[in-house]
Amino acid sequence: MRFGGVALFVWAALVGAAQAEETATAIGDTDRGERLFFQKCGSCHEVGDGAAHGTGEGEGPHLNNIFDRKIAQFEDFAYSEGINRARRDGMVWNLANLDAYLTNPKLLVSGTNMNFSGMEEAKDRGDVLAYLRQFSSSPQDIPEAAPTAVPQEVALSPEILAIVGDPDYGEYLSTECTTCHQTSGDYDGIPVITGWYDEDFVLAMHAYKRGIRKHPVMQMMAGRLSDEEIAALASYFGALE
Repeated sequence: MRFGGVALFVWAALVGAAQAEETATAIGDTDRGERLFFQKCGSCHEVGDGAAHGTGEGEGPHLNNIFDRKIAQFEDFAYSEGINRARRDGMVWNLANLDAYLTNPKLLVSGTNMNFSGMEEAKDRGDVLAYLRQFSSSPQDIPEAAPTAVPQEVALSPEILAIVGDPDYGEYLSTECTTCHQTSGDYDGIPVITGWYDEDFVLAMHAYKRGIRKHPVMQMMAGRLSDEEIAALASYFGALE
């Protein structure tokens, strides 16, 4: 399954809570978000050290590392059919989906068991998400990393975008990528790079290659690749579900 939109390709270690909090502050007020979370969400969800899945009727999974995690990731939690369907469709808990879910869960995922009328005010949602963001991993030294991403476009010629990559060659080239990223599509703290649209992948890699995206390791890796090699990697990873 391919994911639409501008994807984020990262190669990174994880930073500590200080950088996560700095990232979260850009979304909203973490202190106010904590209060709102326990008022609105805390009866069904846990987050933080020792957080566990709810076991009562209507209770949900813990929310640690929810940002950029595939939906319905936990094998030890019984999700609704609606949530499982969203998983099969390739949905990811990015900032936009989390905000939409808090606005009205049943509008985003029909058939969800989440019995929550939603948060009408954007500020309330932003503050809650800012609080939750502190409990998710943050890629190191990547200013545009989710969930506070500001897209940085790179203009590519039609000739580059028209290159049809060889997926077999891409698989051969992928060994350095897969030292960090899983080909299974499972989320383990390093964002998923499988199933992207080829053009999103190509744009991201050329952004690193041209220094628009500011991650030193990715800039070095992308700088070694030709246009044909980037296209081959895009074709290989894009075909993986």
